Amino acid sequence: MDRERLLSGVHHDPHSLLGAHPVPGGTLVRALRPHARRVTVLTGDGTGGETGGKAGDRAGGGRTALLPEGDGLFAGVLPRLAEDDHHRLLVTYGPAGDPEPGAERETEFETHDPYRFLPTLGDLDLHLIREGRHEELWRALGAHPMTHQGVPGTRFTLWAPNARGVRLTGDFCHWDTTAHPLRSLGASGVWELFVPGVGAGTLYKFQVTGPDGTATLRADPMARRTEVPPATASVVTSSRYRWQDADWLARRGERPVHEAPFSVYEVHLPSWRPGLSYRQLAEQLPAYVRDLGFTHVEFMPIAEHPFGGSWGYQVTGFYAPTARMGTPDDFRYLVDALHREGIGVILDWVPAHFPRDAWALAAFDGRPLYEPGDPSRADHPDWGTLEFDYGRAEVRNFLVANAVYWCEEFHIDGLRVDAVASMLYLDYSREHGGWTPNEHGGRENLDAVAFLQEMNATVYRRCPGVVTIAEESTAWDGVTRATHHVGAGGFGGLGFGLKWNMGWMHDSLGYMTHEPVHRKYHHHEMTFSMVYAYSENYLLPISHDEVVHGKRSLVGKMPGDWWQRRADHRAYLGFMWAHPGKQLLFMGQEFAQGAEWSQAHGPDWWLLDPSYAAEPDHRGVRLLVRELNTVYRATPALWERDCVPEGFAWVDGGAADDNVFAFLRFAGDGEPLLAVSNFSPVVRTGYRLGVPDTASGLWTEVLNTDAARYGGSAVGNPDQLKAEPEPSHGRGASLVLTLPPLATVWLRPE
Repeated sequence: MDRERLLSGVHHDPHSLLGAHPVPGGTLVRALRPHARRVTVLTGDGTGGETGGKAGDRAGGGRTALLPEGDGLFAGVLPRLAEDDHHRLLVTYGPAGDPEPGAERETEFETHDPYRFLPTLGDLDLHLIREGRHEELWRALGAHPMTHQGVPGTRFTLWAPNARGVRLTGDFCHWDTTAHPLRSLGASGVWELFVPGVGAGTLYKFQVTGPDGTATLRADPMARRTEVPPATASVVTSSRYRWQDADWLARRGERPVHEAPFSVYEVHLPSWRPGLSYRQLAEQLPAYVRDLGFTHVEFMPIAEHPFGGSWGYQVTGFYAPTARMGTPDDFRYLVDALHREGIGVILDWVPAHFPRDAWALAAFDGRPLYEPGDPSRADHPDWGTLEFDYGRAEVRNFLVANAVYWCEEFHIDGLRVDAVASMLYLDYSREHGGWTPNEHGGRENLDAVAFLQEMNATVYRRCPGVVTIAEESTAWDGVTRATHHVGAGGFGGLGFGLKWNMGWMHDSLGYMTHEPVHRKYHHHEMTFSMVYAYSENYLLPISHDEVVHGKRSLVGKMPGDWWQRRADHRAYLGFMWAHPGKQLLFMGQEFAQGAEWSQAHGPDWWLLDPSYAAEPDHRGVRLLVRELNTVYRATPALWERDCVPEGFAWVDGGAADDNVFAFLRFAGDGEPLLAVSNFSPVVRTGYRLGVPDTASGLWTEVLNTDAARYGGSAVGNPDQLKAEPEPSHGRGASLVLTLPPLATVWLRPE
């Protein structure tokens, strides 16, 4: 029975049959080497004479030929081996008899016996895995080159609690699926095998036999490197990278993110400069972002994904940077290069769902494992994917450890968590009757809430200076509230640092798409965000989602002729950078690209070519973005009190007939900045606006989106304006301004 179970790949303890075992009169050695012609055991120095299956005297060591038992099994009894006699196997392949000229000849290789080694995982690791509390899970599971019992090789470990058996295969064994069964390490659900001689660069997969006896080949869920898609094998890897960003890591947590300058350039790495590797990107991207003045970049998901058209949002390799652009150490090099230029790195992270590929996570060990067992809970109706089972401790651990992994192993400075709303609600995109309420009769996914709280608490505890950002499109209470603070809904906060302000994005873009003559009827769409501006710590996103699938580019959304569209684009960016909240802008929008984003060819960089004399305007918009960031970073009023009411005050939020919005921003010391946006294509002269009487001296126009160097009409104000003692808008002093057409101006007192 044991033999049949071993050969069919469903034996839980192959080490009990294979390797060396004491028997009366000696040591029985058994090896499983399918397709081998001969297997010889080498003991000591392996120089002694060869014997048959009953080994003779082996003074100084010996060579013992094992006898074939059929089906690739070889066995023989040797004199009792000393504990320190680490026997090896000499395996011979090739044709029997004398080969014909030009035919395949015998080949031999020598290896330590994989089945003589003790388990490589200790009780603490197994306990933490079983409890779902292993915060460094990637160090315990997966493939790890190591020296074990004095022998170099690789430890392979896999969590598959429903499997009847697990076998390892790869290029090291010519993809034979029978020779390397793993042993079960008890109730932990972990299977393990140490394979001597296998090192970094080896391709591998696991053959997992489910409860019904069906075997499937699976990529390693914990693989830290993969083949280049569409190939799907996992790759043994070990980092040799030496970081040079210690100063950056020491400084990044000096100021809380919500009280610091934070402007983000969102990038789809494979298409920013199509064809470039991580290391080639490191030669161009940091300098470009530094020149534009952004504080951070955000990478759309770079965890391995089989279909490039998903833009990384359907992940199969949660622990592996995509191999499309290089190795994990190459990706570390890119992050390091950005840090050395003073630029933080945010990573788009996707714990909401995963694809159904048969070689990946779906029904991994023959039953639902990473997904819930109830199909109505598991199936994601929007994307044809599967949701994670957040109620299972090991699955929650897989994801929490993954968040920590990116921050610790790749020095990532923040995680933007995708599709949070789809996780929080049991009825998300589901028809009536297509979902089951929680234990309290509500629609909240309590397991997902607990997972997000645990993830945030763990990341903030382990990784000082890191920020987590929620893409959450509903009015869930307390997304950026601390996890131990209970809100009106009875839940603790989710614990994020920032939340995307989807309401501001939809409303403000809706306003901008109207012709100026109609904007007065939609004035509230630009002011409503201040009703809830302090309910969360917000980031204002103009992301990739807004410039694809027929939504048009940012400048393409604007009405009017080309001049008016560019002017609106510039004015809108000026309004956005002055509005409470941090900023995010997707690549290509920094120079008013007219076409929608295409992952096939990326941004239209040719628009910035100085030799393209017909369109110098794009360079002007990029210059504006650079100066927006420059003034923003140098002006605490624009970021220091983003998340408290004391940092903002309307001067005139009701000038609907004029299409004008005027407000003040305040730094912690009270220093103001006045931002005025005129979304009409007419110049407004003699426009009086109230300012604090404590700043009744000279004011300077520090930014004007209508400046000629940006491609504007050069309407503006004098270098210095004297605040007049005439009260206006409830304030003791006022300025009389000229408002350029379709423009935003910023002013501050000297």
